[in-house]
Amino acid sequence: MTTEQTTRLWERLQPLLEQNARDKIADLIDGMTSREIVHTFVHLREEDQLKLLRLLPNDLAAEVLEEIPDSEAADIIEDLEAHEVVAILNEMPSDERVDLLAELGEEAEEIISKMEPETASDLRRMIEYHAETAGGLMITEFLSYAETTTISEVIEDLRTNAEEYQNYRIRYIYVIDAKGQFCGILQMQDLLLAEDDTRLEHIMHSDPFAVRYDATMDELVDFFDQNDFFGVPVVDERHFLMGVVLRRDVLEAQAEQAAQEHLESRGIVGGDEIRTMPVLLRSKRRLSWLSVNILLNIVAASVIAYHQDVLSSVIALAVFLPIISDMSGCSGNQAVAVSMRELSLGVVRPGEALRVWYQEVSVGVINGTVLGILIGIAAWIWKGNIILGGVVGAALAINTIVAVSIGGTVPLLLKKFNMDPALASGPILTTITDMFGFFLALTFASLTLTHISGL
Repeated sequence: MTTEQTTRLWERLQPLLEQNARDKIADLIDGMTSREIVHTFVHLREEDQLKLLRLLPNDLAAEVLEEIPDSEAADIIEDLEAHEVVAILNEMPSDERVDLLAELGEEAEEIISKMEPETASDLRRMIEYHAETAGGLMITEFLSYAETTTISEVIEDLRTNAEEYQNYRIRYIYVIDAKGQFCGILQMQDLLLAEDDTRLEHIMHSDPFAVRYDATMDELVDFFDQNDFFGVPVVDERHFLMGVVLRRDVLEAQAEQAAQEHLESRGIVGGDEIRTMPVLLRSKRRLSWLSVNILLNIVAASVIAYHQDVLSSVIALAVFLPIISDMSGCSGNQAVAVSMRELSLGVVRPGEALRVWYQEVSVGVINGTVLGILIGIAAWIWKGNIILGGVVGAALAINTIVAVSIGGTVPLLLKKFNMDPALASGPILTTITDMFGFFLALTFASLTLTHISGL
């Protein structure tokens, strides 16, 4: 659809909601793409969003909630009755269900308690796992059979429970032994090509790959980089089968993590803000970062205040101070971006700060020298004073080396001490490069004041 047509979807939906036209609403939603669903839903008033979820069939309501951000979906379902939420959640894959319940916090238990006992038990266990581990990413919709089961028995079960299994992402069948421990895997083609009376233990791939429930995102990314699998089974300490992590879900989680880190590096605390959230909440999240940043900038500004006599004697420096600060900051942010990417890919570890520092200094010396020469020449041409050119050029060159050193190593050090590098690296880099750049330029100027005063 064109942008204009997409915009009209929520306008077309409004009168249908007023008429309680269930079938027409379902047809309209069912024909939308994921992006159109999100765009349409966020344009509705809160009461209409609730009305829409209540009028839609549960499977379509689940699809809508899966498409919008979890924090936004959680805010919406808080206003639904518990039994209504349960009916919708039952239509979701287990991993999506857990993500949404995790956003509800303590209120999630009321909903979980109204679900089937087995499902509730699985959810209580899964909700405890960190979102970026195998336990937090796994799905529990998978097929497992005892190793003594025959091919004909498996096929009979698939036919009998076809309706239940139709939404399973089936590529493999998992095999367990008499103790219930995971012992093998069977591809669907193996199942179809074997004789009916063949037992699974005779055709399964024994000693298969598996990951523990506490495997990290980095470990999962490494696994799928090395193995071209659709998914990987998740086991506990006793090697009991718990679930399956799909390659697709790992890639999605990795992309979401990168997007969140980007937002946090720009001061959006939590990294999940959208403009339909309450204004006061959005303001609070942004101010928590901006308030700290303004204090850090006051520290940097104090360096200028300390050297105000020098600045008043060399007015031309006022033009170059923001250039020195900005260019050094840009160089430092490039180093931050590379370190953040390498951390996410597992290319570098938090303990390798010294190696990273050496690699960044090598680049910083070259780039700093080139940038220093360029700004020095500009200052010389503008004011006809080579000493002024040397002052600003040297300040930018040295500050660039400082900036890339900080930008490259600070994310690793913060990660090592379990602090959020995406959120904290920016303010630290900005403050130090501003403060150090001002200090260098004004100090060099004070040392050569007799040659540049009055410019």
